[in-house]
Amino acid sequence: MARLRLSPQTTGRLIALVMKALARTWRWRLVDRGNWLNRPMPGPPILWVVWHNRIGMAPQMYWKWFRRQPVAVLTSASKDGEILAETCRHFTMEAARGSSSRRGAQALRECLTYIRNGRDVCITPDGPRGPRYHLQPGVIRLAAHTGAPMLPLHLRPHRAWRLKSWDGFLIPRPFTRIDVILDPPRSINRTNDEAVLENERRQLEDIMRRGADDYP
Repeated sequence: MARLRLSPQTTGRLIALVMKALARTWRWRLVDRGNWLNRPMPGPPILWVVWHNRIGMAPQMYWKWFRRQPVAVLTSASKDGEILAETCRHFTMEAARGSSSRRGAQALRECLTYIRNGRDVCITPDGPRGPRYHLQPGVIRLAAHTGAPMLPLHLRPHRAWRLKSWDGFLIPRPFTRIDVILDPPRSINRTNDEAVLENERRQLEDIMRRGADDYP
């Protein structure tokens, strides 16, 4: 029997439909430590930072609270990245294509363009291939280059399916509660000092790891 092969566009559309159906049952709790809900929207661009295994919850979270603020999600140049980009488009989120391993320079240019045009950029700093919960320096360099503050975003489902992927991708179960925690923003002055950048990377990684409910 021939295997059914769906295009990334069709797959992304189906995933979005399933996510929207599941999300109707989810219960959300927002902890806004950075007072972001009170900022003007649209407002100055920021960099959303969320671990790769929680990105599936981000579109619905965005649609619920932040859809007045235009945002682009940095996705990989792979087929999986194309599927994610298509999924995000169904939540009115744009996609900057590229990663640290493929089209990295092009992705950086796209992110810079989005930021200069007033859009937020959402980055998974341990993607596209890990290691899980290791924060790669790209988001730090982007923040230092643009002056855009970084917003640590923690998405914590109380009950979830975990896929057998490198990141242990999380899919919240029906009727579970999802805690959304927005930490205060972090800004970096423009610098090329590697020691300063590495220190900031370690600090942000520590904040993000403490926000992950399954980190040892």
